[in-house]
Amino acid sequence: MTDKTNYIVTISKTDLAVLPIASFVGNIIVVDSLDKVPSAVETLRASDIIGFDTETRPSFKKGQTYTVSLLQLSTPETCFLFRLNMIGLPESLRNLLEDKNKLKIGLSLHDDFHNLHKLEDFTPEGFIDLQPFVKDYMIADNSLARIYGILFSQRISKGQRLTNWEAKTLTACQQAYAALDARACIDIYRYLTAGEFNPWKSPYLQKVEPPVEEEQQ
Repeated sequence: MTDKTNYIVTISKTDLAVLPIASFVGNIIVVDSLDKVPSAVETLRASDIIGFDTETRPSFKKGQTYTVSLLQLSTPETCFLFRLNMIGLPESLRNLLEDKNKLKIGLSLHDDFHNLHKLEDFTPEGFIDLQPFVKDYMIADNSLARIYGILFSQRISKGQRLTNWEAKTLTACQQAYAALDARACIDIYRYLTAGEFNPWKSPYLQKVEPPVEEEQQ
């Protein structure tokens, strides 16, 4: 029997770069005022799974930082872009993030939670972090783009990551980028838990050579 501890699934930067670019297919709703929050939360609560991500305005000056600009929460069909720089973190949103009975999927959650705590104190519950989750499927990579590339042979473009997420109006490209990051978390989780991925058949399967032990003098 093959020892799976000697194998990992990982995609190189070169292999990732040649994959076709993924695109978001679904509805995108920008929530930029408090009156839009209740219906958005109601739709999210009706879903059996929610994809999660955040975006923060990048800083290009030493010592300058910004709080979270955008919270993306997605159902399989619709992604809501909550503009936190405009509406803050309303109680109904905090309650959703704290609901242990609502399954929420994200990646590198520690960083997202740390940044959201700068807005409001809350206790996140019901979350699954894909970084440790994918290890059970022999996937060694940690980034959303690499995991998505391994599973779906498509590349999530990061061209919008360093744009201004506090702009008066988010561009169509910004909206599509942000929505895909959240929905991709759902796609990855569902694909893996449905048993669709066989690491032994992945073109990115690699054997890990054990380290060479130095001879004792």
